[in-house]
Amino acid sequence: MNHDASPSAPPRRTRRTVLIGLAVLGLTSALFALRGPLLMSAPRCMAGRWHGCLDTFNGVVLMTLVTVPLSVLVAWALARRRRAAGITGAWRTSLAEVGMVHGTVPFVWLILMPGAGAGVVPGRVSLVPLRDLVTMGPLGITGNLLVFASLGFFAPVRYAAVASVPRILALGAGCSVLVETAQYVLRLDRVSSVDDVLVNATGAVLAGLASRRWWRTEAQAPTDRPRPVPAAAG
Repeated sequence: MNHDASPSAPPRRTRRTVLIGLAVLGLTSALFALRGPLLMSAPRCMAGRWHGCLDTFNGVVLMTLVTVPLSVLVAWALARRRRAAGITGAWRTSLAEVGMVHGTVPFVWLILMPGAGAGVVPGRVSLVPLRDLVTMGPLGITGNLLVFASLGFFAPVRYAAVASVPRILALGAGCSVLVETAQYVLRLDRVSSVDDVLVNATGAVLAGLASRRWWRTEAQAPTDRPRPVPAAAG
C-alpha cells in the first residue's frame, strides 16, 4: 500500500453542498442581525413605494436579500442552458455572472443615491489621500470595502483576463473612479474622494484573494465553448 499517496479530493457535489450551506447560514445570520431595521422598511417595499424603500439604506438592503432566490433561479437557468449546450463549467460561470451583478448593483445604487442638496449643491472633490479615511469610521470603511467586493470575488472566477491581483486592483479602482465621477457630474450632494477609490479597490482585491482557488486560468478559458460533436464513423 502506498501510504504517501495524497487523499482524494472531496466530491464536487459535496463541496457545492458545503458552499450552499455556508451561503444560507450567512444569509440567515444577516437577516437576524438586521431584522429590526428591515422590518421597518418592509411595508413600503412590499407596497412598491419608491419613497421609504429604494431611496433608503434599509430598503435597498431588504430588497437585496429578498431577491436572492430570484438570483439563484437566474443562475440555475443560465447553468442549465449552458449544460444543455455542452459548455463545461456551467455552474461556476453562471454563479459568477449573477454574483457580480447581485452583489454590486445595490452598493452602486446606494452610492449614487442623491443627498438632500442634490442638484443645488455643487460637486465636491477630495484628492488628498488618507484625509477622509480618518473620518469614515469603522462602518464607513467596512461599507466601502464591500462596494466592489462581489466584483473582485467573482470577476476572476468568470474571466481569466482578470485573474491576477494587479488586474483586480485596476478593475476595482476603475469602477470606483467611474462612480465617484458620476457623483460629481450628477451633483448628488456627495463628496468624490480619492480615499473612497482606495478603499473600494482594496475591498475588491481582498475579496479576489478569498476566491483565488477558483480563479479561471487561460487553459480553462476555452472550456466555456460548446464541446465539438464527434464525427460519425464512416
